[in-house]
Amino acid sequence: MKIIIVGCGRVGRTIALQLDREGHSITVIDPDADALSIIAGTQNVMTIQGNGAAFDTLIDAGADNCDLLIAVTALDELNLYACLIGTNAGAPRTIARVRNPQYTHDVPKIKDELKISLAINPEQTCARELSRLIKFPGAVEIDSFTKGIVDLIKVKIKPDSVFADKRVVDCADLFKSGQRICTVERGKECYIPNGDFELKTGDIISIVSESHAAPKLFKNLGLITSKSRHALILGGSKIAFYLAKSLRESGIKVKIIESNYKRCEELSEALGDVVIIHGNGMNQELLISEGIEHADAIVALMDTDEENIIVSLFAKDINPSAKIITEIDNLSFSIIDSLPLDSVIHPKHLTGQYIIQYVRAMQNSVGSNIETLYSICGDQAEALEFRAREENMAIGVPLSMLDLKDELQIACINRGGRIIIPSGKDSIELGDTVIVVTKHKGLFDLKDILR
Repeated sequence: MKIIIVGCGRVGRTIALQLDREGHSITVIDPDADALSIIAGTQNVMTIQGNGAAFDTLIDAGADNCDLLIAVTALDELNLYACLIGTNAGAPRTIARVRNPQYTHDVPKIKDELKISLAINPEQTCARELSRLIKFPGAVEIDSFTKGIVDLIKVKIKPDSVFADKRVVDCADLFKSGQRICTVERGKECYIPNGDFELKTGDIISIVSESHAAPKLFKNLGLITSKSRHALILGGSKIAFYLAKSLRESGIKVKIIESNYKRCEELSEALGDVVIIHGNGMNQELLISEGIEHADAIVALMDTDEENIIVSLFAKDINPSAKIITEIDNLSFSIIDSLPLDSVIHPKHLTGQYIIQYVRAMQNSVGSNIETLYSICGDQAEALEFRAREENMAIGVPLSMLDLKDELQIACINRGGRIIIPSGKDSIELGDTVIVVTKHKGLFDLKDILR
């Protein structure tokens, strides 16, 4: 597809590079030549220096002949205007990044007038993911498939874990509700394990499970002992606002520590019964006095990655039983993976993932059978949801008889709402949706799983 991206910040670059890897023709517009130079020369990416909300610039970029325009600059107003002008220039579909809570509330009411196909709020999206992690403290990360029916749950193996030093095949008895281990992350390596693969302390494993069975699974595995009742949020960002609102609605008591007094006033007025503390989240005495030792969940959402990492390590030392979540925007430092952090969330990367999912859905209407896609294991692997729409060599054949590519696993089959964790005797039938986990990139159809 021909896609125009307005904005070459971290989100714009993430989207451009991912879509380029998938073979799309990408044009990126930004007034900053230095920002464009970072992705200049990428195989299928063309760059244009200029105003992405100007009609003439969009025409030069090919808006009258593109499939999609994505506006992800730092300014909501510019993104909304770029989508409006882009539609008038000929773009059939548009996506706008909208961060302001007031705009997020208003945009659905005037979505048609603004000619926007999808408005995505990164902070609200991130807060939704954080809320799920807090509700499942034993999880490192949770991704959803088949419209929320199936989850892919990441869990870290601790020394006392029931998974430690067991072969994958020997873990079957632990999964009484029908689950499966799909990937194993060990250091910098990612594995699609077979039954003989032996799990070790420190491994991060991905488990596919029906969503309704996840709480029972966590309880059986000793990964959740009680519901979170008290959450401490460090930093009063937009993510903090949305997260506090979500947690409060779930009956969890929330306290926010924020260093900017004016922002404290804004949060206090907007959030009502959430406790807002004016202070420095890096002040150890303040953290102790505000009960960091007794919090069930601690979320570091301060201004810099360095602050978030340091305070998370401190929190882990002083309250090891708490669920600790760390916001990190810079993905370029591999040392982060070696730090003893519970869960790390990357808001900008998450935004890119949601937009790429929308692009996949568009492809589905013009030939691709992929309904959902997640990059996992530090982008070394993908979890894809295929729809079996037409007859091919993968349909109606027992899985044990299929000549599947190596480093690929069929994790789950959804047959009209009935979830099947398949054995070699099961087969894929027309109409099924199939979750495939693989290290191969560029799979677009179910038949691509075959050698």
